[in-house]
Amino acid sequence: MAATVTKLSQFLLFLFLSLSCNAITPSAADSIGVNYGAIANNLPPPQQVANFLKTQTTIDRVKLFDANPEFLRAFAHTNIPVTVTVGNGDIPALAKLPAAQSWVANNILPHHPQTIFRYIVLGNEILATSDKVLIASLLPAMRTLKSALDAANLSSVQVSTPHSLGILSTSEPPSTGRFRKGYDRLIFARILEFHRQTKSPFMVNPYPYFGFKPQTLNYALFKPNAGVFDPATGKNYTNMFDAQLDAVYSAMKKVGYEDVDIVVGETGWPSAGDPNQPESNLANALSYNGNLVKHVNSGKGTPLMPNRTFEVYIFALFNENLKPSISEQNFGLFKPDFTPVYDVGILRNKQAQGPTKAPGGRPPTESPVAKPPSGAVTGRKWCVPKSDASDAALQANIDYVCGTGVDCKPIQAGGPCFNPNNVRSHAAYAMNAFYQANGRHDYACDFNKTGVLTSADPSYEACDYTHVEGKALKLEQSVAGISTGFCTVIEIIVVAFIQLLFLI
Repeated sequence: MAATVTKLSQFLLFLFLSLSCNAITPSAADSIGVNYGAIANNLPPPQQVANFLKTQTTIDRVKLFDANPEFLRAFAHTNIPVTVTVGNGDIPALAKLPAAQSWVANNILPHHPQTIFRYIVLGNEILATSDKVLIASLLPAMRTLKSALDAANLSSVQVSTPHSLGILSTSEPPSTGRFRKGYDRLIFARILEFHRQTKSPFMVNPYPYFGFKPQTLNYALFKPNAGVFDPATGKNYTNMFDAQLDAVYSAMKKVGYEDVDIVVGETGWPSAGDPNQPESNLANALSYNGNLVKHVNSGKGTPLMPNRTFEVYIFALFNENLKPSISEQNFGLFKPDFTPVYDVGILRNKQAQGPTKAPGGRPPTESPVAKPPSGAVTGRKWCVPKSDASDAALQANIDYVCGTGVDCKPIQAGGPCFNPNNVRSHAAYAMNAFYQANGRHDYACDFNKTGVLTSADPSYEACDYTHVEGKALKLEQSVAGISTGFCTVIEIIVVAFIQLLFLI
């Protein structure tokens, strides 16, 4: 009998550990959602959008800016949780319970349970409107809407409201974060008390794009920089996103609500802008959003909130052509035809994460392959820049590749491939390293049509391009080996423990 119990215990334990090991494997979108706006006249039907997100991306949550029934029907049976927004103008009426119950009955219940609702958020950045009626109605409406949801057996749906960072009177350094005077106790302490009681999150919209200066651009883009030191906490900040979140956390702590969760309702960077906005470009958008996804999903948290994975909604899903300025039109991850403006690692087909194609171009197919010169090594290919690629485009390629985690030390000062010290030479190494590390697929050498495959080994002197291939393979094997080895060791240790327990 004891042997049977032991074997059964081992089986159950192995099943648990197997699931656990799979659960800890990093996913490209563990906590990444997207804002789905529709201020455009060229977007695909919502049902196509929902199907695209479900089948072609790893995005597993969506935030809408209204309660459009067509959109809510589209996400039925997709298992993608939806956040719905109550318009600013509807807030005062919802402060009364009958109106809140009517709103839930008309906008939510017809789609429940086939559509999963995660949050209902009231308005957008209400405090920034300075509208006294809206501000005074906000918390009462949040309370009545939550009561209406509970009464309709929808207690799992949480209520919140998004805030801009304009709610802070000071934010630099982060430890000085404080809510605006007069609003701290009268408004925010009460809103945070509501969140604490209902176990709902405080939602903020941090945008380093709106807070950077020329000298802090790398800091805003998660690129290497000296950092910003906070003398009060002894923490050094290497990116503005963390600093902005910690400033909000500090403000919450000052009014006694640091235990309330924080959700990022919006953040993003435009891939194009007006002539006076040179930092609104594809390379910077890719750097910010790509590094944001990695940083959030790393689970590192922030200096004041370590080991936390924040739920983040990137702004936005599509470029929206009816918005007033070029930059506002170009916050999207995708074009209306589902072509990625750039890929931050959320596509299921694992296509290359570099700049994918020229505007209006078709998805990358096979990159052209340079004709092999005499003496070329046949059967192997390397990725190098095209002869007509501009230095600006090649620098963007370098910035992207080195931001993905590919080893760029060889092209740094003192590295074997640093000389000749020019953009083209460094780009050749970086682009090839990316190509080798991403399965040597032809499309991984596209780089917005600036890459070309060659069968001639570009290695020279101590700069060995063939070594990159081995490193890429070893990296893939080592990551898999660490994951497998970790789970195996845990299994052995815990099973031994269970056996000892039964013996005792």
